[in-house]
Amino acid sequence: MIAEASPVSHILPLLVFFGAIFALTAVMLGGAYFLGQRHRTPRAEEPFESGIVPTGDVHLRFSVHFYLIAIFFVIFDMETVFLFAWAIAVREAGWTGFIEALIFIGILIATLIYLEAIGALDWRTRRQRREADRRQHGSDACTGP
Repeated sequence: MIAEASPVSHILPLLVFFGAIFALTAVMLGGAYFLGQRHRTPRAEEPFESGIVPTGDVHLRFSVHFYLIAIFFVIFDMETVFLFAWAIAVREAGWTGFIEALIFIGILIATLIYLEAIGALDWRTRRQRREADRRQHGSDACTGP
């Protein structure tokens, strides 16, 4: 008769692994702290840009549109991962999986249409949009700030 192992014997290797990781991390961080250089000079505090002398201010302000496009890219990129997974299992999924994939793609297309409709993909500023609207509609009589 085979004796069953206790639950502790299943957890013990995991605890040893995490202990080893913790010890290795502590040794590496502690070694860097104790063996590292500790001099503060103005030259050492300057940012290093691959040999290029830095110019200008490091605090640049990016447009919100940059972040929106980045977030949209991440969202739609992750959705393509789901489509790749579906493409791998297309035979096992059958027609049901195909219809579900079509619904998923339809939602993606509807989302892109919605984002375009609300102007989330438009990089122009309000002023540039107003000027383009004036040129398009030909109403230059209505000049404002």
